This record gives sequence, structure tokens and C-alpha cells, in this order.
Amino acid sequence: MSLISLQGVSKVYRVGDQEIRALDGIDLRIEEGEFVSIIGPSGSGKSTLMHLLGCLDTPTAGSMEICGREMARAGVGELARMRNREIGFVFQSFNLLPRLDVLANIELPLIYSGIPASERRERARRVAGDVGLAERLANRPSQLSGGQCQRVAIARALVNNPRIVFGDEPTGNLDSATGAMVLEMFEQLNAAGKTVVLVTHDPAIAARTRRVVEIHDGRIRRDAKA
Repeated sequence: MSLISLQGVSKVYRVGDQEIRALDGIDLRIEEGEFVSIIGPSGSGKSTLMHLLGCLDTPTAGSMEICGREMARAGVGELARMRNREIGFVFQSFNLLPRLDVLANIELPLIYSGIPASERRERARRVAGDVGLAERLANRPSQLSGGQCQRVAIARALVNNPRIVFGDEPTGNLDSATGAMVLEMFEQLNAAGKTVVLVTHDPAIAARTRRVVEIHDGRIRRDAKA
């Protein structure tokens, strides 16, 4: 059984009388332990696909199975539980809470999971150390570099030990050297057994992954393994 399985998935938005078909009949399977990039130009549908795969949205039509559960018609609560238990997100803009320090930002998913405070702190400290932030736990995001902020975001994505880690343009706000370092972290996560899916418009980033899914006009144009 595939970790992620989409069959005939479409996503249609209505703006007034206009119908916008963001995705049109997507068939896609991702196996556990894969390192995949989803690439395409602006407006191609890649971000919409990421939102579906990450259980941030549901399709208009088709079947969408994530971690063995059919999620195409899932309610808001079920989607939230899947995101919290099985999925970690790393975004281009980091999405850190500016008033919280590094430790508190990393802890957030554990709060939503109902983990006791002492265990939350222990797990957050451990994963912060794994990404090289052990000396920055009391800093707020404004006191960190862009690369350090992205490390916090990666730690937060990992603290619940998800099966799948999604990166949405995760190097988009970073300089080339820092971006390369962040990509190395994703490679290490994959080598450790995590399923990693990156959305990008950059062919150079896609070339670092083991499989490239290219989206154009809401359809898969190319699906190739390295």
C-alpha cells in the first residue's frame, strides 16, 4: 500500500460564474521513504496539490488516501488530526510566532497533541539539538538569521515524529549557501527514513531529489525518478 495515493483527483474553484480547474485528474502514488519534488511554473497547480497532500484541503473529485486513510471527504477535525499526527510542514516564510522563543515555537504541535509540559520541553530540546539550535532556545525569531529560523521550522515539523515532511519552497527566502544547507538537512531526513516532498519552481532544487513530478495546467506532465 502506498503512503500517499491519489486517483482521479481534481480541484475546482468557483469565482463568480467562472470555474477554475486548479487540478485536473491527478493520479499519483508516493511510497514510504521517497524523496520527491513537485515542480512547475506559477499557476501550474503545484501549491494546490501540496495543500491536498498535506491535508490542508480536500479535492472536488477523486480519491485521496494518506497513511492508509481515505481523506477526500474528511471533515475539518479529521484533517487536523492527520496533519498533527502524520505530517510535518516547512514553509518558505517560516511561519514562526514572533513573541515566542525557539523552544516554545518548536513545542506548538505537541500542545495541540495534548502532550504534558515536561515531555513537550524534553522533546523540543532534543529535536532542537538535532538541528543545531541547542544554544538558541531562549531566542525569539527576530534574533535569528533566516537559516536559523528555517531550522526552527524544521524542528517544529519533526517534533511529533511525522511520517511525511512537506517543504513548500523551503529555501525561497534564503541565500544560496544557507539554502544549500537546508536542502542537506532534508536529504539527511530522507536518509533517516522520512518521506520528504518538496514543492519548488527551481529545477536545481528538484535535481537534488530522487523523483521529480512536474505539474502544468493542473496535470502531471512528467513523473521521473533520478
